[in-house]
Amino acid sequence: MRKVEPKKPRPDVDAAVRGGDWTQAMDGEGLPENSTLEHALYWRQIYTEILAMEEKVLARIRQLMTTQSAEGRREVELTNVPVVVAQAERFRQRLSYWEARVVQLDGHPHGHLDGHLEP
Repeated sequence: MRKVEPKKPRPDVDAAVRGGDWTQAMDGEGLPENSTLEHALYWRQIYTEILAMEEKVLARIRQLMTTQSAEGRREVELTNVPVVVAQAERFRQRLSYWEARVVQLDGHPHGHLDGHLEP
């Protein structure tokens, strides 16, 4: 009888699942509805930074795909691109939560503070 091996941890799969889960907050983030204006501005800035990075990563992947074989491009389209797109969408959604909270607390979409405060 063949012994069943326990599943090995898969940080890559865990990261892909986390990256695509819009409800997944970052560590220490808290709920937008319970935040102060300073806290909301802080998290808006964090998500703005991360989203900008993800968009650059996706643009670079697409640029690199232009020099690949059809088979290579297809594999990247099936594996890499969907993960990065899902991550960007998660960060875009989380950013929108914090932008709405800033407007709710301050009444202005850009807030009256610089957005670089610690929570």
